[in-house]
Amino acid sequence: MDLNKKTGLYFGTFNPVHVGHIIIANHFAEHSDLNEVWLVVTPHNPFKKKNSLLADHHRLEMVYRATEKYDKLQPSDIEFKLPQPSYTVNTLVHLQEKYPAREFCLIMGEDNLKSLHKWKNHEVILQNHSVYVYPRITVTKPSLLDKHPRIHKIDAPVIEISATAIRKDIKAGKNVAPLLDPSVWEYIDKMNFYK
Repeated sequence: MDLNKKTGLYFGTFNPVHVGHIIIANHFAEHSDLNEVWLVVTPHNPFKKKNSLLADHHRLEMVYRATEKYDKLQPSDIEFKLPQPSYTVNTLVHLQEKYPAREFCLIMGEDNLKSLHKWKNHEVILQNHSVYVYPRITVTKPSLLDKHPRIHKIDAPVIEISATAIRKDIKAGKNVAPLLDPSVWEYIDKMNFYK
């Protein structure tokens, strides 16, 4: 296995992972200079009360199911093993130590780019890592970091599918199958999640 890979890190609660996440991740794996994309499942923050968030291992299982047909997409539970709450800067340091030959880049939506300057040690992140940004309809004004040399805007499809709306629809008994990988939908249905 080639370890000198340029690896995109796509963080999310993936509650649940849906086709929009996979379309974005796959677009970056196929249409940018990234060799692969890891979907990093963020753990439940023990300091936040979030009843609608499924247990970490269930969300990881769904990401595993959603990515198994894609060679360039990998599920990652790296943050499960790190101290909470997890800060991206700490995760990146940990990954760089574990995989020194890899180059790690962040993948985020334009909406998250707008708040990147408020992240813990964002200057350190931008000093050591590139950030690949995909467009969102909801973004109107530019980010303070738009012109930063480490920020790369990628012309990815604009996907506005919401995991929150999917959870609400499942609860209401609506058919959400087109929005999820079939094996993810099968798992949600079998486990009676979000009802």
